[in-house]
Amino acid sequence: MSGLRVDLRVPVGRPLPELAEFAARAEAAGLDGIGVPDHHHTGRDAYLVLAAMASRTERLSLFPATSNVVTRHPLVSAALANSLDELAPGRAMLTVAPGFLSVEKAGEPQARRARLREIVLALRGLLGEGHASLDGHELELFHRPATGSRVVVLASGPKLLELAGEVADGVMMLVGLDPAGVEAARKHVRIGAERAGRDPAELEEILIVPFGLGDTATVRAWPRGWFRPGQPWLRYPSASNLTWLRYAGIDVPDGPPEELSDDLTDRILDAYGLFGTPEQCADRLLRAHEELGTTRVFLFPAHSWDTTYELPRAEVDAFGSTIGPALRAAGLSTAGA
Repeated sequence: MSGLRVDLRVPVGRPLPELAEFAARAEAAGLDGIGVPDHHHTGRDAYLVLAAMASRTERLSLFPATSNVVTRHPLVSAALANSLDELAPGRAMLTVAPGFLSVEKAGEPQARRARLREIVLALRGLLGEGHASLDGHELELFHRPATGSRVVVLASGPKLLELAGEVADGVMMLVGLDPAGVEAARKHVRIGAERAGRDPAELEEILIVPFGLGDTATVRAWPRGWFRPGQPWLRYPSASNLTWLRYAGIDVPDGPPEELSDDLTDRILDAYGLFGTPEQCADRLLRAHEELGTTRVFLFPAHSWDTTYELPRAEVDAFGSTIGPALRAAGLSTAGA
């Protein structure tokens, strides 16, 4: 049976030394990787955070989650990824997307898909062969790692999934855990790959899995709540989330989210991610592996705008005490492999 790698989102809400210590705690709990939001407005640079984490860990995969392609030139992003690879050989990865909070805070629009395509190809060229062409300029990267760093696209909508299949080394998909929804998303990745003459099987797939601990009332509050004023939690980071729920046979009605019925809310939670007690989350993750055959997930702790930078201490504790042991008992944990 194939293993299951489990990574975790860790925000930049605390000083760098504390974040580095937290990474060590996550590694000791048995997690396989950490993704750090690349949010410039926090005053803490994601790549410096990752560098500090590299100094305190030995096996964790480390990556930004996610860098946008607007506020950094691809040569700069490639140099940062390359530097991280030198600090944590074989453990670094670059993930990119059109941009959300960082570009919003910088007063810039999100990158268009055509621009994202150009930059992903440039990044792969720089981190692979060491050279690329962009906007009529020839770019070159010295001292690149021998094996090259992977460039992964974060995607939730059909068009971005196809773009990832066409140009990236892998895709991080926010599409829920329902088999029908995940298969529909995978089809879009295959469409993009085949359009470019690529083998879809060569792309790494990482499922982004919302993760909320708590009793029934606590977890039901997430679909019924708001990420921030004007943006329901279920539509964060975009309304594409609802696309995959519809494949699961779940239509989220228009109107105030707090009016969702108990039954519909419970169906949403089951199709969308891991919610409930640590034991319930472990069972749901095991079922997802069995139903989907997924080999890597990125746990995305449930949060609102007000709590987005809180460290996921309870989530790490739950993984160490309950979820990780459940994976080991099933022969799925890759920790330390």
